[in-house]
Amino acid sequence: MDTDCIISIASSEHFTQADSICRQMAQSALSRRTGIAGRTAESIRQKMEEGKAIIATLPSGQWIGFTYLDVWEEGKFVSQSGLIVDPAFRQHGVASQLKHALFNLSRRLFPEAKIFSITTNQAVMGLNTQLGFRPVAFSELPQETRFWNQCATCQNCDILARTGGKYCLCTGMLFDPAYPTAIPLAEAYACVH
Repeated sequence: MDTDCIISIASSEHFTQADSICRQMAQSALSRRTGIAGRTAESIRQKMEEGKAIIATLPSGQWIGFTYLDVWEEGKFVSQSGLIVDPAFRQHGVASQLKHALFNLSRRLFPEAKIFSITTNQAVMGLNTQLGFRPVAFSELPQETRFWNQCATCQNCDILARTGGKYCLCTGMLFDPAYPTAIPLAEAYACVH
């Protein structure tokens, strides 16, 4: 299968894709029987408008992958969330391209921020590890109520609630630019259209 896709920073020109992206996120969570925080098409459009999302499209304009970032504790932390690839285009490197582009965008916009991801997906954990993320306890992640409230729509939220926010099925992973093995900022930049 040809996966000649265009990786770019999402913008208002991609607004029409938001409903489809949102539906695919929900379907993916159901089919994999994993927890995922619910997202609305409006929240996806907002990330596009803010220039805080990466989208993979075919030359025809059809989306085949998407991910976005969010900012926490006044820029101290940046989360990488919502990584989704259309099932027809999985296993072709699209997720890796999206993850790397979002990492580079995060580093460029917030060079001093700690970047984190919370996931149950083994492939995402592998991509995070390649980028210099390390597994951490939830106590090393933002403590903003607004962040943790997003977990309320996940099917595994009861685990997080029962453990007082200390544990869940998700693994927290953190990239700290001050950590000795962190990728230097100059090496983190990549060409994103």
